[in-house]
Amino acid sequence: MESKNIQEQMDQLNQKLDLILEHVNQQRLKSEAVEDLIADVSIIGKDVYDTTVAELETQAVELDPEELKTLGIRILKNVHNFNEVMGMFESITDFMKDASPIANEVIIDFTRKLHEFEVKGYFEFMAEIGSVVDNIVTHFTREDIKLLADNVVTILETVKSMTQPEMLNSINNAVKIYGSLEMESVPEYSVWKLMREMNKPEMKRSLGFVVSFMKNLSQPNKYE
Repeated sequence: MESKNIQEQMDQLNQKLDLILEHVNQQRLKSEAVEDLIADVSIIGKDVYDTTVAELETQAVELDPEELKTLGIRILKNVHNFNEVMGMFESITDFMKDASPIANEVIIDFTRKLHEFEVKGYFEFMAEIGSVVDNIVTHFTREDIKLLADNVVTILETVKSMTQPEMLNSINNAVKIYGSLEMESVPEYSVWKLMREMNKPEMKRSLGFVVSFMKNLSQPNKYE
């Protein structure tokens, strides 16, 4: 019985020893893999270093170790600022993603509005406006434009007066009356017939209007 216990203990010790040896073997393999990786990285790093040095020599670039050290220190001191800048950049990127559909809708609406203007003839109208401006520049001198600028207030006041409802109605009536007259069928008036017509109330009112207009026209400062 005692020999059986000793055998079991020996078997357990062998199992534990096998586990220890397996663990040691795995650690050895990992160490070898790490060593191989370090060797490969060293070769790659050396190649990169040699290539960089050769390129710097070709470009005639000289590196000052003190400046590199200062740059490294400044980078380390501004890590927080770099993080803030990256955060702002991420926020801007997110905003652009959110605003892209809105911008697309704005562009589509703007394109539709341009098409609507084109269909309605706005662009052709603007082209004709350019022709009008060209004709004005061609047919008027600088002195004419200066006179226009000096008298633009008077011109606008005249236009304003002409656009009053009473004035527009009078002009409209005069144009209608003139359009309704047939020059070929206008009756002839003798002196005596004209005098008889002059005695009619409507003719007297018309003459009174003409006389009043002429009298007031001779006093230009009266309505200033």
